[in-house]
Amino acid sequence: MPLKLVQRKGSDFYYIRGTVRGQSLFESTGTRDREVAEAIRIKTESRLLNESVHGKKALITFEEAAESYIASGGSERFLIKVSPSTGKVSGIVAHFRGKLLKDLTQSDLDAAARILFPTASAETRNRQCYTPFIAVWNHAAGNQWAEVRQWKRPRKAKGTNIVKLKVRAGTKPTSYDRAAQFVAAMSPAPAQLMTALFYTGMRPIEMFLLEASDVNMPGRWITLDASKTGEPRGIPIHEFLVPLFEALVARGGVLFRSHKGDLYPPTEEFGGQISSAITGARNRLRAGCI
Repeated sequence: MPLKLVQRKGSDFYYIRGTVRGQSLFESTGTRDREVAEAIRIKTESRLLNESVHGKKALITFEEAAESYIASGGSERFLIKVSPSTGKVSGIVAHFRGKLLKDLTQSDLDAAARILFPTASAETRNRQCYTPFIAVWNHAAGNQWAEVRQWKRPRKAKGTNIVKLKVRAGTKPTSYDRAAQFVAAMSPAPAQLMTALFYTGMRPIEMFLLEASDVNMPGRWITLDASKTGEPRGIPIHEFLVPLFEALVARGGVLFRSHKGDLYPPTEEFGGQISSAITGARNRLRAGCI
């Protein structure tokens, strides 16, 4: 029988029930609005009919495959990014929104890497675009939604005579005195975060996610369950940080927060989270105010 809308006893949500070409379905539309529920019913029935005729492989979008990949335990890092201020969704999934898996080619993946990371190195594009895309694709192939395919990744230039034109921030060392001057030019919340970064060598995203349970104050030790390599690692706590960490651990939860008490967005694009504080400190140092 075709799909129809029903309401269960004690609930005002609409459900879809019925059978399309031998495939039975009973699921919630997630809405109390009948017009919206009817639109969902029509779309669902059309999808099931097309799947029965053409096969699911011909109809799955990259967005649907990514949602399934994340739901099965895959990382959404670089796939989906939501701006905490505007709510705007960006990332690889947003770039490929509405694109069927069967229509995606190597040139589409290469173009996405150039558009999403226009100034990034080959290594960064590989890590932040090619790797998560291929992970979603392999998940889809494992579910027989896509063909098994060998995707080409960007190659790192070989040879010892290659001249690097771009110098990455953070590659030039700084003295403790200069670091102290920089921190002194910041407001308290970002100053605490920057001090911890200076004395631990932790990556910003690790610091943004650090919780009281990760810190062993008597043992002067920080334990990270997962690092950039995917393996756990430990970090000693410098004596200079002990008073700061004791106070933060006593508060509990995520240790480092903004001056408003909000959590810092856990992304790799360090700078956006405390960009105003960093810019202000730089300007004050240049002006000789500190």
